[in-house]
Amino acid sequence: MSITQNLTTSISSSSSAFLAPSTFNSRGQVSFPVKSVSVCKCVATPQEAETAYKTKVDRNPNMGKLQAGYLFPEVARRRSAHLLKYPDAKVISLGIGDTTEPIPEVISSAMAKKAHALSTIEGYSGYGAEQGEKPLRRAIASTYYGDLGIEEDDIFVSDGAKCDISRLQVVFGSNVKMAVQDPSYPAYVDSSVIMGQTGLYQKDVEKFANIEYMRCNPENGFFPDLSLISRPDIIFFCSPNNPTGAAATKQQLTQLVKFAKDNGSIIVYDSAYAMYISGDNPRSIFEIPGAKEVAIETSSFSKYAGFTGVRLGWTVVPKQLLFSDGFPVAKDFNRIVCTCFNGASNISQAGALACLSAEGFKAMKEVIGFYKENTDIIVETFDSLGFKVYGGKNAPYVWVHFPGRSSWDVFAEILEKTHVVTTPGSGFGPGGEGFVRVSAFGHRENILEACRRFKQLYN
Repeated sequence: MSITQNLTTSISSSSSAFLAPSTFNSRGQVSFPVKSVSVCKCVATPQEAETAYKTKVDRNPNMGKLQAGYLFPEVARRRSAHLLKYPDAKVISLGIGDTTEPIPEVISSAMAKKAHALSTIEGYSGYGAEQGEKPLRRAIASTYYGDLGIEEDDIFVSDGAKCDISRLQVVFGSNVKMAVQDPSYPAYVDSSVIMGQTGLYQKDVEKFANIEYMRCNPENGFFPDLSLISRPDIIFFCSPNNPTGAAATKQQLTQLVKFAKDNGSIIVYDSAYAMYISGDNPRSIFEIPGAKEVAIETSSFSKYAGFTGVRLGWTVVPKQLLFSDGFPVAKDFNRIVCTCFNGASNISQAGALACLSAEGFKAMKEVIGFYKENTDIIVETFDSLGFKVYGGKNAPYVWVHFPGRSSWDVFAEILEKTHVVTTPGSGFGPGGEGFVRVSAFGHRENILEACRRFKQLYN
């Protein structure tokens, strides 16, 4: 075979996949036929068009029932959007009920001392009792329930009342019917939905099915007509109420306890604002005879000592409270606590114990007094502008009526024209439509400036 023939064979056999068949002319030169060339464009597939990997785990269908986001993160989102629109604006937040004044030094120094002790051999401690340290439980019992028959082992110390509400929901399970004040703190309804206790959201009435919404408005003194309520298993009741600021009287709470006994229901009584009560309204549900047989009470140091970030609360579950089969509710709650919770921070508990010392309790009352002065300023402002104003006297919230208007529209108007954040009443339930909640948690200069802006807007 000649070199030319060998070359032809080699090219033909090894490159046929890439080249057209080759030929040689008579002078032994290699020639290739002309072939048209096509251009191939590589286009990136849009990310949203790609098929994402999915597991085979179904989503909890109850999460899909929830309407939009939780109220307060939604308020914060709108505040952030407003700041993007007006980056130079001085926005004043009177919406989310977050404390603003420093923790009293007698309390913070106790936490600092505990934190420092943890760096020593003698002072270090690891896991504590899930139910809380005994000295703190004893101090809570004696300070808030001294003559009410509540003992230290009825008290469970926690990282806040909101967290305990969800733990209680786990105890109750999905096969119960809830009743809530309308309006009320949204965690009650949302946790019920997540647990599967409700039906679907009914847009026409803005309610979830299988929840009793107990309307509380100016016409009924912010206490529900219990004769209109079908039997619930669990009754969430907050006094002083968030958002309306209304504090139930002893007569009203006596009716509530009787209603629970007559129906075999359990009351979850949220007393997170009890220390704001000025008059003789009960500060605990256990001031009512027979309440230990039908009630649980949750509370917190958040709005008393500025512990919204420190996190320390408690729940009282009396030994006398029994399920229908006679089993103690406290035993099941203890089981949930031990399973889901490792106990409150030992540093936070040191702070809480300092809160209940003579000096600490006095300091807490001074902080509360400061916020109540803020409340008076806000109430006087809206009164002077001709608005119907509720709450304020026994709670750090002012409930302002804007009849015939959408709560979210009023929220947007105030934010747009005054750069002040409030909270739309409808976020607390359909009974809050037409109202706006104004929080008294704020530095004094901010409260005064916000009220000046309110007067400028509505005068």
